[in-house]
Amino acid sequence: MKCDVNKSLQGLVGLKNLGNTCFMNSILQCLSNTPELRDYCLRNVHRADLNNNCSTSAALMEEFAKVTQSLWTSANKEAVSPSDFRNQIQRYAPKFVGCNQQDAQEFLRMLLDGLHNDVNRVTVRPKVSAHDFDHLSDDEKGKRMWNMYLEREDSKVVDLFVGQLKSSLTCSVCGFRSTVFDPFWDLSIPIAQKSSGEVTLKECLRLFTKEDVLDGDERPTCKRCKARRKCTKRFCIQKFPQILVLHLKRFSDSNIRASKLSTYVNFPLKELDLREFASESSERPVYNLYAVSNHSGNALGGHYTAYCRNPALGEWHSYNDTRVSPIPSSQVRSSNAYVLFYELAASPHGKYQTCRL
Repeated sequence: MKCDVNKSLQGLVGLKNLGNTCFMNSILQCLSNTPELRDYCLRNVHRADLNNNCSTSAALMEEFAKVTQSLWTSANKEAVSPSDFRNQIQRYAPKFVGCNQQDAQEFLRMLLDGLHNDVNRVTVRPKVSAHDFDHLSDDEKGKRMWNMYLEREDSKVVDLFVGQLKSSLTCSVCGFRSTVFDPFWDLSIPIAQKSSGEVTLKECLRLFTKEDVLDGDERPTCKRCKARRKCTKRFCIQKFPQILVLHLKRFSDSNIRASKLSTYVNFPLKELDLREFASESSERPVYNLYAVSNHSGNALGGHYTAYCRNPALGEWHSYNDTRVSPIPSSQVRSSNAYVLFYELAASPHGKYQTCRL
């Protein structure tokens, strides 16, 4: 059975706060406005993918789909209670038991991991064996590593959210360069600091991908020298995901005193061109923003909301727990922006401009 979208509401329904669950509501609204994931749930396609051998009986994916369907098929504007969904995410990740405020990005990662496990197309994961790919070109090595990943992790969630990061390590003594390729579900981007107080998203991405010197206790072992050497390390993106999630690192990692950066990061709503961060690609990775998870307040306490571009109407709305209201696109950027959701733009031929390996 397919769920028909109520044309008068079209996803403009709030979520009840169950006691400091604004972090959860913010992320659920962002994911609900992810077109392909929304349709995956509305059309009940997810049911064909549910893992028969899943230890949790795929209950998390089922409850997530029910919440999404409720947000898009409600007969009235009454806010939806995600209590059954919360029960399932708490079973999957006991960290979220209780009524403490949690981190939205951490919740997103845990949720996507749980959803993926429920609909993983791989029912029997092969054992990981060591492979020596150092004799291959970087592109071929990246392709082999990606295929090895898909042998174990392959789902609609992976199709949408997972990309591949390339890390290059260069020895300062002998010049030997080694490369490692890792899948990523999102990128945690440091916030650049300038005297003006305002920075651009690309400046933050350049900080993330800039060459880093590893010396002292951080010195890695060079494969050629067979000794610990001073090295330089650099990141770039080998494979761009269809949905690019960028987490702005506003909260300090220090355990001494919690602090939050309220720097205004100027990010584009349309045509974010990431060619300069690609490893090597003839294709043009261009993204359009469709959702933002916002955090207001400080590191000790605050409130999460979401701004989402409704995929049916093409207009931006603010989602503040039970309250949903339209907002102009000019208000989407703010110093509260915490997690940015970008979708790969379609090419003139109607295909996504994916950088396939």
